[in-house]
Amino acid sequence: MERKELLFGTAYYPEYMPWDRIDEDFDMMEKAGMNVVRIAESTWSTLEREDGVFDFSYIDKVLKKAEETGMKVIIGTPTYAVPSWLVKKDPDIMVTTKEGKAAYGHRQIFDILNPTYLHYGERVIRRLLEHTAFHPSVIGFQIDNETKHYGNDGEEMQRLFREHLQEKYKDTDTFNRAFYLSYWSNSIHSWDDLPDMRGCVNGGLVGEYEAFKRTVAARFLAWQADLVREYKREDQFITHNLDFAWKKFGADIAQDGYSYGVQPDLNHQEASRCLDIAGTDIYHPTQDDLTGAEIAFGGDSIRSLQDKNYLVLECQAQAFKYWTPYPGQLRLHAYSHLASGAAGEMYWNWHSIHNGYETYWRGLLSHDLQSNPTYREACVIGREWKEHAEELAGFTKKNRIALLVDNRSLTALKWFPIDRDLSYNDVVRWMYDSLYEMNLECDVVDVHALKEDRYDMIVTPALYCAGEDLIRRLDAFVKRGGVLVSSFRSFVSDEQASVYPDAQPHGLTDCFGMTYNQFTEPGRAMIKGEKIQYFMELMKPESAGREAGYEHPYWGEYAGITRNAYGNGAAWYVGCFTEKELLKEVYQKAAKDAKIPLPAYTWPVTIRSGRTKEGADLHYVLHYSQEERDITCPWDLAEDVLTGKSYRRDDRIHLKDWDVLILREK
Repeated sequence: MERKELLFGTAYYPEYMPWDRIDEDFDMMEKAGMNVVRIAESTWSTLEREDGVFDFSYIDKVLKKAEETGMKVIIGTPTYAVPSWLVKKDPDIMVTTKEGKAAYGHRQIFDILNPTYLHYGERVIRRLLEHTAFHPSVIGFQIDNETKHYGNDGEEMQRLFREHLQEKYKDTDTFNRAFYLSYWSNSIHSWDDLPDMRGCVNGGLVGEYEAFKRTVAARFLAWQADLVREYKREDQFITHNLDFAWKKFGADIAQDGYSYGVQPDLNHQEASRCLDIAGTDIYHPTQDDLTGAEIAFGGDSIRSLQDKNYLVLECQAQAFKYWTPYPGQLRLHAYSHLASGAAGEMYWNWHSIHNGYETYWRGLLSHDLQSNPTYREACVIGREWKEHAEELAGFTKKNRIALLVDNRSLTALKWFPIDRDLSYNDVVRWMYDSLYEMNLECDVVDVHALKEDRYDMIVTPALYCAGEDLIRRLDAFVKRGGVLVSSFRSFVSDEQASVYPDAQPHGLTDCFGMTYNQFTEPGRAMIKGEKIQYFMELMKPESAGREAGYEHPYWGEYAGITRNAYGNGAAWYVGCFTEKELLKEVYQKAAKDAKIPLPAYTWPVTIRSGRTKEGADLHYVLHYSQEERDITCPWDLAEDVLTGKSYRRDDRIHLKDWDVLILREK
């Protein structure tokens, strides 16, 4: 999707409003410079009040108003929350998980394989598309909403999984060997004897099952995309709001957390194949905890799926009590999305909901539905985006570093944890955030989509499950001159989570120039004067240099960080969970090996760079601090797109609290 404008808007639910105020809402949106609304994705029971009785009146009102005002509309298929009449028709629509069959009420608790659900889901999609696809204001369609497999362990899922295993492994003996199923008498000798996966105690087989369920969820999205393509025009797009793992840091309630790491229940790379443009939902801490890291990680992940601009279909305006933004922060959020390559952003949602499950969540408008400081700041964003869209739209990035993520490793490390308090996503974010804070930009790449020749440096956080082909490719990458930086718990097992029966890291002992066969709880161990947390591998360097050793009376003979010159490249291995500053020292040296220049500034001054459609170098300077500071211009001559002010090399640039500059090199 190539547009000359940036999309700026909101999810809009007039059906939730306490009274009809569509004229007032569109007036306020227009004043805010908004140009798009997303509607309909959660309204099946409103659109189809009873079996076969459709009512599109509220959609018609929105489309009529959009056409009058020049607003664009994204239509969501309403399939992620089912009406009660449909469940009454077939109770088996409700998903069966490890906890049993779900009871009606919540969203996303249906069986995506249930034929009744699919039949009626197809009907409502077709009727909605017949009603809307022709409309000139409709620019695209969002299929479903934050789709996952929903823990589906129903009979049909398990039957299809058995067929998958039979096709992949051909015979039960091969299957048993692949997962070492003789352990605890788990081997089978007839495919009909495959037990209910809810009781499975083999972590590798559960990993295969989870991977299959993710594939089923991706196929569900592709099924919807195929339906939409029967109706949509050439100039309309298909998207989906891919979301992330949710980091909880307190009580088990929805408003206690934020977007954090790799989504365990859908593989983004698989799911994105059916989309014209990838979309995402990104939520993050703000106020004193605003770092920009979640926006950057989410953006780098979604942009890398298709190597092009993406849509932020949901992001926060106010939401929870601790997300009410300080003055300037909403604007900083918005430009942070653009700096990662977003083609636009939409708030969830326009207005605060007056009753229902998400009443606690405040939209751009508070419950009084009046102007407020957050809304007024959105007006500033809209005005600036409208004025500078021609230059800012189509911003592209070409990063020299790839950080690899892997769903199978995520699942395996749930079964074989590094530590009870250290997850796979914790390691991913430790390695990503350290790059981010150094302004070393990277693509976040699914391990099965890696094109290693595009990069000079590859980072592997806890890549526990690594197939032989990938290992050979990484070995060749370093030999050719690439730089590999890997963490503990990388290259341990194959994709079935069967641990390789030789020296670790498997297949790369020559590349890393070291081996290890023991790991331990750090206890009192230190490295470079800093205490080690969670985990450490006891590495024995061979050709590798000992960059840092353990400080401990018994583990002191072992290395904690190594570097090995290998072929024309270099391989770094970090064998323990260090403080970020030590990991940054590794990155600093690894970047030098890769001939990647270190940026002049580090967080809280964040610089995100790319190119305009015309080929000019563009640098977003994002200031994540309430303290004002001065920096010096690191470019020969640059002009701030937003103010027109020019800076020459070493000129002083003053940054206000939560400030944004967009500097175009001249």
